[in-house]
Amino acid sequence: MTDEAPCSRAARAAAERALIRVVHHYGARPEFVVIGGLVPELLCSGSEYQHAGTTDVDVQVDVEIACGSINTSRLEQALRNAEFEPDTERVWRWSAEGPSPRTIVKFELLADLDDVAAEATVNFDGCSQLGAVNLRGTGFACRDIEVRSLSTRVGGVEQRAEVNVSGLAGFLLAKCAAARSRRKPKDWYDIAFVLLHNDAGGPEDAAQAVLDRFGEESGTARTSLDDLLANFATPEAQGSQAYAAQMLVDHPELDRTTLVADAVVAVGTFHAAFTR
Repeated sequence: MTDEAPCSRAARAAAERALIRVVHHYGARPEFVVIGGLVPELLCSGSEYQHAGTTDVDVQVDVEIACGSINTSRLEQALRNAEFEPDTERVWRWSAEGPSPRTIVKFELLADLDDVAAEATVNFDGCSQLGAVNLRGTGFACRDIEVRSLSTRVGGVEQRAEVNVSGLAGFLLAKCAAARSRRKPKDWYDIAFVLLHNDAGGPEDAAQAVLDRFGEESGTARTSLDDLLANFATPEAQGSQAYAAQMLVDHPELDRTTLVADAVVAVGTFHAAFTR
């Protein structure tokens, strides 16, 4: 789970089109919750800075699983109809070619089941090649849901889709869990971007949103939060550097020293709210 997808506006557009295509073939709003790179822009709609996004579409599927094999088989068929193909070794990852031959969109399914070992693969009943990887903490996304409408133009025709998207609190805790497991620079970038530029106001407001939504239960994410802090402990830490590197790609006029310092302070402020 260490391979990295490109971050760009074109990559985000390709991922959004692919997600809308899957929902179209599903035939209704799916039960899964989007927690990947499409979400930060929605949570930071008032920011002066653009979020890059990636070609990954990460979804949390606990509710889809709870609804039984009818739902999971419906999702598998929707992925096939949307021209996704399963990874030969990982049933939780499906891929499709994007608008250009060089663009590959990955649809990744994450679960958080208590009776399944962490990072184990969950094979879905009623499906031939669909499953999820069990990542502890991603279940927070299913408990903080916002219904969003996405749209894209395909062949000059506008297509719309309603999807469940994680809210600010659920996104941050689920992303912290995913970042601890996957070690992807894009996850650290996403977290820092949302902490700094969220519509609630900033890192203190983001922490308050988590406490308001989950209260003492947020303590179960302490390991992931401590890991996040360690990866943003200094300007040289890999999380701080990942945030600055991507921001400079999208906004080359910005100053690297300021960017890494902002990331360190934001994560430190966010983490401190859970240690009082």
